[in-house]
Amino acid sequence: MMGRQATGREQLFYTFSMEDHVPKEHLLRGIHQFLDLTAFRQHLEPFYSPVGRPSIDPELMIRMLIVGYCFGIRSERRLCEEVHLNLAYRWFCRLGLEDSVPNHSTFSKNRHGRFRDSEAFRHLFEGVLQRCMAEGLVRGEGFATDASIVKADAQRQSGVPGNEPIDWGNPDEATRPVREYLAALEETNDPGTPRKSISLTDPAASWTCAPGGPAFFAYSTNYLIDLKAGIILDVEASAVNSAAEVDATKTMIDRVEDKFDLKPERLVGDTNYGSAAMLGWLVDEKQIEPHAPVWDKTVREDGTFSSSEFEWNAQTKEYRCPTGKALRSNWRSFKNPRTHLTKVDTIVYRSSQLDCAKCPMKNQCCPNTSIRKIARSIHEDARDVARAIATTDAYAQSRKDRKKVEMLFAHLKRILKLDKLRLRGFSGAKDEFLLAATAQNLRRMVMWLMPRTPKPELAPA
Repeated sequence: MMGRQATGREQLFYTFSMEDHVPKEHLLRGIHQFLDLTAFRQHLEPFYSPVGRPSIDPELMIRMLIVGYCFGIRSERRLCEEVHLNLAYRWFCRLGLEDSVPNHSTFSKNRHGRFRDSEAFRHLFEGVLQRCMAEGLVRGEGFATDASIVKADAQRQSGVPGNEPIDWGNPDEATRPVREYLAALEETNDPGTPRKSISLTDPAASWTCAPGGPAFFAYSTNYLIDLKAGIILDVEASAVNSAAEVDATKTMIDRVEDKFDLKPERLVGDTNYGSAAMLGWLVDEKQIEPHAPVWDKTVREDGTFSSSEFEWNAQTKEYRCPTGKALRSNWRSFKNPRTHLTKVDTIVYRSSQLDCAKCPMKNQCCPNTSIRKIARSIHEDARDVARAIATTDAYAQSRKDRKKVEMLFAHLKRILKLDKLRLRGFSGAKDEFLLAATAQNLRRMVMWLMPRTPKPELAPA
């Protein structure tokens, strides 16, 4: 017989517990176990007035933001609706059934105010990282670094040529990203190389077509991770170019060492981190093994001798060609000694024109010039160290380990839905990248320390 739902009168009293309605293996249960915001409240306390009407609990807003970034809820308006409806979200945010959810405008007001002034998101990220370290998920032996491009909240149509003067109007009436951009220009007092296009809505964003396809405005998020469990040790927003991404990695390595007294034995990266200056910094200044491909453009493809076929003599500081002739940086003495250092930190070594003129192998060495030149970087010794490391089994393992940081970027964009920013300016990009990295570390802690119970296999039919 077909049943019918009973439609009696509503009960006057209910016995209800949200604890019973949140699954035991729910992600938020694990995050709740490892998230301690006591130090966060103490950090924010000086930024609140001791008198006046009580504000919305900052811990509630942080818990709601963690929910949004963990589950890819990009809109704060939608986040408030989801927390209002979802029992698990209410339970994690410590809201009862009758408690009201804060208005979405509260997040913007606090983010641009006391949260940014107090660097609250940086403090939150470091607090979660310290918990990861306390749980033994950070070994400190090997780090990996990489950068990923994230679209900015700026349309292509908002761009103007960067080599033309721009009238920004009254700075006091400009938008927040424009004010931050103009303040940064005034602080550095260096116009630099003109950019091809500048966005009027987010002028700090970089104009790039690096991923291929049409160009767009974007920022780079830079990760420094520990290779044991893929925990993110630091995150930094930067412009979309190789130099800025390398500088961001240096900043992160120094910051992790100063803050947590962690310095790795090896750093794993791609070719972008194999430049001569970066390798020199790692080997000579930080004593870190560079597990990165050397950025080398000296290999010739026309059949003539490459620089690697010339033997370097460190004692006499000269090269020897395949026929045994010398290449030197200077062939005569000067009254005032010269460094012979170029603008790109190289020293040029030249052969003798007399030696090359009668050399039987000239067509294989320098067929189109009278002499052979070799530009040697001042960091060439560090490049040799990287080349030697590239022949070891440890380097082969590092190539595999580097996938961990790439997987984090894939998770960031596909699961957390951070393929495009909602906030503008470098400050907005930093806030979003810090919150996303915090969510990823929390999720990774749950995955490593609270493994899920395997589902029972179905009996064969």
